[in-house]
Amino acid sequence: MIRPAALADLPRLTDIYNHYVQHSHATFDDVPFTDRTEWFSHYGTPPHHLLVAEVDGRVEGYATSSPYRPKPGYRTTVETSIYLAPLAEGRRLGTALYGELLALVDARAHRALAGIALPNEASVALHERCGFAHVGTYTEVGFKQRWIDVAWYERPCPLPVP
Repeated sequence: MIRPAALADLPRLTDIYNHYVQHSHATFDDVPFTDRTEWFSHYGTPPHHLLVAEVDGRVEGYATSSPYRPKPGYRTTVETSIYLAPLAEGRRLGTALYGELLALVDARAHRALAGIALPNEASVALHERCGFAHVGTYTEVGFKQRWIDVAWYERPCPLPVP
C-alpha cells in the first residue's frame, strides 16, 4: 500500500535513512539522525510530498518531492528522492512509490529532478523507467570515503507556465 506518511512513521523512516547514512554513498550525510521532525514538517503542501510503501503493516520505503531551491522562480521544480529498506530492494516498491509520487507531482510541478550518487545502477534504472532522462554529471562533488560523482536526471511534468 502506498500512502502519505504519518508522524507515527517517522522512527521507521529515520531507520531506513540511517541505513544509507551508515552503509552507503547514496546520501552524503555521515552521522545518523536521532530526530527528523523538522525534515518531516517540510512535506504535505503540494507539490511537496512524502509517501511511504507499506507491506504487511510495515513501512518498507519512502519517496519525497522537495523544493529544488528556495527562490520563487524555482517553485514549480521539485527534487525527488527515494529510499527503500535494505530487504525491500528488488521488489518493485520503488516503481510503485515513484508512480504514485509522480502522479501527485505532475499536477503541480513543471520539472522533477533527481541526483544519483554514482555508481548506483538500480537507481539509474528506476529513474529511467519512470521517465527521467540523464542531463549531466557533476564529477567528484561529494566525498564519503572517496570522491563521488552525481548524475542529474530530469523529468518533464505537464504543468504549464504559471
